[in-house]
Amino acid sequence: MTVTAGLFSHVGLLYSGDAEYLNGTVPYILEGLKLGEPVAVAVPGRNLALIEAALGDSAAEVELIDMTEAGRNPGRILPGVLLAFADHRPGPVRIIGEPIWAGRSALEYPACAQHEALINFAFGDRELSILCPYDRNRLEDDVLADAERTHPTLSGAEGDRPSAGYAPDAVVEKYNLPLPEPRAADAFRFDLARLGAVRSFAQDRAEEYGLALERVEDLVLAVAELSANSVLHGSGHGVVRVWREEDYVLCEVNDEGTLSDPLAGRRPASPGQIGGRGLVLVNQVADLVRQYLRPGSTVTRIYFRV
Repeated sequence: MTVTAGLFSHVGLLYSGDAEYLNGTVPYILEGLKLGEPVAVAVPGRNLALIEAALGDSAAEVELIDMTEAGRNPGRILPGVLLAFADHRPGPVRIIGEPIWAGRSALEYPACAQHEALINFAFGDRELSILCPYDRNRLEDDVLADAERTHPTLSGAEGDRPSAGYAPDAVVEKYNLPLPEPRAADAFRFDLARLGAVRSFAQDRAEEYGLALERVEDLVLAVAELSANSVLHGSGHGVVRVWREEDYVLCEVNDEGTLSDPLAGRRPASPGQIGGRGLVLVNQVADLVRQYLRPGSTVTRIYFRV
């Protein structure tokens, strides 16, 4: 993938404590408002409250988004938060996005790091600025190292500097790893003739594992989209597996197709577009989506919290 240099800006804000957090975010917001730019702030709830209080009356001019809800699945952030905000507003746009916080689990983190890397390829030369805060006191050293790789510019109390370690492609590949095998899973092989049976299989297993009815419907919808993609765009057949791990019901679709676009499922479909909505929908309904991509193999694992 290539990054197009231009009007797009992606800055990692390394902060320590509330004062540095507000010093790095509030002036950025107020500058945007002064310039007449639409501004969105998508950060975890506590930090959202800090920013809202510091903005005072100006908070009414900003779109405030709790990232713990809107971005619980990192694969949902690009289509559902960043692009959803930017695509409906002409001209310059600025966004604060904090997809990685101390409450993120190790299970979620690889998708978070890939999301931050993929931001650099999603916007091209659009007139858009994104500021991503990172808590230096509460995040691990390897997370902060990844922030250097995913942001061309870093900012902090000491000022701005180019990131010497900037390498977003390397981060995408770093976390493109085989997913741990389940201890036990129910498996179903499918092809075109058995697509209908996939839905019944997924529904029965999800209900057995205790998933709430409304979430069973979401899981079945996601499985239907993934299995249809395997038949239509992959090898024509695949395997779906369903199992339970602690607080999640998991479903995995494995086929022999090659998914060559890492941004698949992270761009909203264009009006009138035929196809290309399946993976976006999967990201929308699942609590977490992880993928392992290799030539001749695509593994998509979706998580639904019980």
